[in-house]
Amino acid sequence: MGRVMRQVLIGCVMGIVVFPPIIAAQEGPTAQVKSTVDRVLDILKDPALKGPAKATERRRVLREAIDPRFDFAEMAKRSLGPHWREQTPQEREEFERLFADLLEQSYYQKLDAYADQDVLYTNEELEGQSAVVRTKIVSKKERLDIPIDYKLARANGQWRVYDVTIEGVSLVSNYRTQFNRIIQTSSYAELVKRMRAKQIGEGTTPAPRRHR
Repeated sequence: MGRVMRQVLIGCVMGIVVFPPIIAAQEGPTAQVKSTVDRVLDILKDPALKGPAKATERRRVLREAIDPRFDFAEMAKRSLGPHWREQTPQEREEFERLFADLLEQSYYQKLDAYADQDVLYTNEELEGQSAVVRTKIVSKKERLDIPIDYKLARANGQWRVYDVTIEGVSLVSNYRTQFNRIIQTSSYAELVKRMRAKQIGEGTTPAPRRHR
């Protein structure tokens, strides 16, 4: 085999090793959402992670699965609305962490309720650096279709979720309404107090998050 041919073959082998991660990073929004949802469903179905004794470990593994796909900083900002501007950087950081815990729990509970059903990816809407991925959980037993839509924005080749709409209800908008009501009738401090209490009540242990 000539030297030129050997170099070509080596280049092809190196291409196989090097290029797939790059291609994966450039996958469309539906592929990236599907990868995350599949991983979450696998975790929820895993018998080794079932039961109260495994709650902390299960939460940790679930967090590792969805953190790269969800833009919690943007979601926290949107959920607090105009009140976001009034908070210090330290207050924003704490609110983001508390909000992420609340939203994660809500998202897990909804998927867990339908973990044994089929997930269909029905539509993808692209507009510049924004996208909507429409999915549907098909429950054959109950003859129900549960629509779950993901709104995403693209940054550095990755599509990241900034809102989830479940059965027509936006999680971010729903939280924004609740948060605004508490702040208007009481105070921001009271909102944070309730969020901390809910976190303690669920027995969760706050974990540091990587800021993106």
